[in-house]
Amino acid sequence: MPLKARLFASILLAVAGVAFAQGYPNRPIKVVVPWPPGQATDTVARVVTDKMGSQIGQQLVIDNRPGAGGTIGSDFAAKAAPDGYTILAGSSGPISISPRVQKVPYDPDKDFEPICLMASTAYVIVSHPSFPAKDYGEFVAALKANPGKYNFASSGTGATAHLAAELFNSSVGIQASHVPYKGSAPAITDLIAGHVTYAFETVASVLPHVKAGKLKAYAVSSPARSIILPELPTIVEAGNVADFDVRAWIGLIAPTGIPREARQRLAAECQKAVQTADVKEKLLAAGLEPDSLPLDQIAGYLRKQGERFGEVARQAKIRLD
Repeated sequence: MPLKARLFASILLAVAGVAFAQGYPNRPIKVVVPWPPGQATDTVARVVTDKMGSQIGQQLVIDNRPGAGGTIGSDFAAKAAPDGYTILAGSSGPISISPRVQKVPYDPDKDFEPICLMASTAYVIVSHPSFPAKDYGEFVAALKANPGKYNFASSGTGATAHLAAELFNSSVGIQASHVPYKGSAPAITDLIAGHVTYAFETVASVLPHVKAGKLKAYAVSSPARSIILPELPTIVEAGNVADFDVRAWIGLIAPTGIPREARQRLAAECQKAVQTADVKEKLLAAGLEPDSLPLDQIAGYLRKQGERFGEVARQAKIRLD
């Protein structure tokens, strides 16, 4: 292509981009939530996108498409037109974990582009109050001294809580049996009843039981102490583990090919929304910590999360196919 033609094409593209940015969005944006109403991803998406809508001047409409651990809705969003008017409320399960433990009809690295992080939650090591350990050190010592004697619950084989516990066990040298449940609620119920020894569960799911004295908490899985349970040490802080960072993340992602201007606009508005006082208050009340990263760092963060969970799954030989 001649130089003049290339310059003319570049000018046209630049003008088109400016025009798109100025006119976007000019209609409501669909936000696919691959979980039922009331689940954590749904709660975060509603709180943050409601604020974004008021900032943008266009409604962001929640479209719940639950099923198959979040993979049905995620696949629907992956195959949507990449025009900036259908985005996904993504989360750890269907994006970072499911593609590493089973076949899914989308590639999280190739089919999506990240927009923003909205919230994250650490996992907490909890046991029945009768377990004879006053703190994290005694808890680990008791399990290491009795390999194979104790067991741990999770919300299901291949779930984030399962992989978090497997990573913890291998990091500190614990041998314990896995007891999978169909969701966090029954797992926590049996833990409170004393039928299983311990579990890795999110701050949001165990907070009321810890506060009520029905569960004993030892440490959190995040690199820094939890804002919601600041009295608990991190696993790195409390033990001999150099690097331990397992959090469930929730964010907005879009089908690959979304116009750059639309992605940047949504990213800016999302970060702005997450930083407002009322959004922070609502997220913390739900047991979730507001979270954000610069747009150019999110893809690397999500890739690292996926790789870490994939390695844990390989070492523990976890496959759901």
